[in-house]
Amino acid sequence: MGANMGEASMRAVILGIAGLTLDQQTADLLRDMPPAGIILFSRNIDTPDQLRSLTDDLHAVLPLGAVILVDQEGGRVARLRPPHWASHPSARQIGALFNRAPARGLRAAFLTGAAIGKSCHDMGFDVVCAPVLDLALPGFDPVIGDRGFSSDPSSVACLGRAMAFGLGAGGVQPVIKHLPGHGRAMVDSHVALPSCDDVSDDDMAPFIINADLPWAMTAHLLYRARDALRPATLSPRIVQEVIRSRIGFDGLLISDDLAMQAITGAPEQRVLAALVAGCDLALYCAGEHADNRAVLEACPPLTAEAQARMDAARAWATSRDDQLDLDALLAERAELLGS
Repeated sequence: MGANMGEASMRAVILGIAGLTLDQQTADLLRDMPPAGIILFSRNIDTPDQLRSLTDDLHAVLPLGAVILVDQEGGRVARLRPPHWASHPSARQIGALFNRAPARGLRAAFLTGAAIGKSCHDMGFDVVCAPVLDLALPGFDPVIGDRGFSSDPSSVACLGRAMAFGLGAGGVQPVIKHLPGHGRAMVDSHVALPSCDDVSDDDMAPFIINADLPWAMTAHLLYRARDALRPATLSPRIVQEVIRSRIGFDGLLISDDLAMQAITGAPEQRVLAALVAGCDLALYCAGEHADNRAVLEACPPLTAEAQARMDAARAWATSRDDQLDLDALLAERAELLGS
């Protein structure tokens, strides 16, 4: 259960925090100026007992309706890792199976989503930032690389959708990323701002096919033909004309991490710029207490439209299958991938 305060008081931001436990200073900040949610990283995760205690403590101080997120794609992007949690194949591995045997590949994508979803739900997470629907294109920066299922848009669309519904069956809300398409980046947006001429129909196709899913994340990528000055995350034109209109995504739109080096300015300036551009939620992951306070002091509350989208996303995950058995999911997937 969340704290006794209304959902309308939540700020339109998701924040990272420091440490393995919820310290009193952070707890007081989250009560006084509640964000819409918290995202956890490897710095916050040690053992199942520790993690479950942390997520329980977070839910206790956050408003009812606030969410806890984690990046758990499989492959190299995984915060829950062995020995306490199962490892999962990369999207590239699943895509390779799909190329050999489409039905098996689709099933492996669903099973991976379901296994990740169940593990994360059991640890108190509400939202998993996956699947990646960017094209895995040769010759570009490996920031996507094996995180992408394929260079073929229809394969990416099918496999991403299967994984997303697996995540829902496991009890969590999926986040498709990175709109309108990050596969043509020539540098890693964690360290610099990448740019390209434009986003293609192929880049957008997997997102168009999956535009009915509940959450999506923007790309820190400058598409010069669309907006020569601002990356997609900060561009009202790209958010409205491309993501909302061309792609047709009407769900909950969250920025990629605004603490990344692709974005400049003070933390609160970055957050406000993403919200002004049309993101429903800003994501700021660094976890520094002073930065979090500055962001929360400047951040407006969720709009009524964003709140409705959060409510719809939560309802989407009610498809959870309580009969899922994690060992059985992992065993079936191992058989498929070994074939």
